[in-house]
Amino acid sequence: MANNPAPFSDIGKRARDLLYKDYNFDQKFTLQIPSSTGLGLIATGSKKDQFFVGDINTLYMSGNTTVDVKVDTYSNVSTKVTVNDIFHSTKAALSFNVPDHKSGKLDVQYLHPHAAIDSSIGLNPSPQLELSAAIGSKDLCLGAEVGFNTTSASFTKYNAGIAFNKPDFSAALLLVDRGQALKASYIHYVDRPDGFTIATEITHRFSSFENRFTIGSSKLIDPHTVLKTRFSNDGKGAFQVQRAWRPNSLITLSGEYDPTKIFSSSTKLGLSLALKP
Repeated sequence: MANNPAPFSDIGKRARDLLYKDYNFDQKFTLQIPSSTGLGLIATGSKKDQFFVGDINTLYMSGNTTVDVKVDTYSNVSTKVTVNDIFHSTKAALSFNVPDHKSGKLDVQYLHPHAAIDSSIGLNPSPQLELSAAIGSKDLCLGAEVGFNTTSASFTKYNAGIAFNKPDFSAALLLVDRGQALKASYIHYVDRPDGFTIATEITHRFSSFENRFTIGSSKLIDPHTVLKTRFSNDGKGAFQVQRAWRPNSLITLSGEYDPTKIFSSSTKLGLSLALKP
């Protein structure tokens, strides 16, 4: 099933990742400790303004089953149990939070050579239902997603999209925000030694006739350092420098300039450190 389409949520993902992934304007620290016994530990801490929040995440893997338990600084406990190949090409995940007894959710994913289907249902008396599907192949796929609130008997979302993927570029067109906006994205991998890549995203809102675009790039400064930049039509500019200073350990510096901010600082800087012994 190497040619099967990706889930609907992956339509336009390549461009989104280049433009937005790993941009962090706070101080963040992550320590990941893997284990040969199947039990791993991930500790995360971040400081935003004067507030510090953190969590400890334990990950246990045995056969086709993965158990993910996270505890944060507010004593909230999040648990997710994932079972792969519960049926042929089917993955199921059960998640819930403590003490929120209405947070239970069941997700099921089915991958077919020509389709990818994801469904989600809340495990409470008034569940939220979500369903997404993509058909086609890894090169060309068409998909849609819907969300339904059983309490109000109304649709919370309905989006559709199409993607065309090739090794050196990817293009996507999405109808989002319940048909209120059209979003187009494109990413191109230039054949250069520094791995130069450029991406753009354009959004048009039908109600206000507002157009927004963002353009970004990525290139290697050296074999261990990546520089990313992005600019948008409202004048915002951002950069990101990410260096792998040892295998699987990253240090990331992000910055953004916002000329629209008059009464507060127009510049934001963030530092992220991820360690994996």
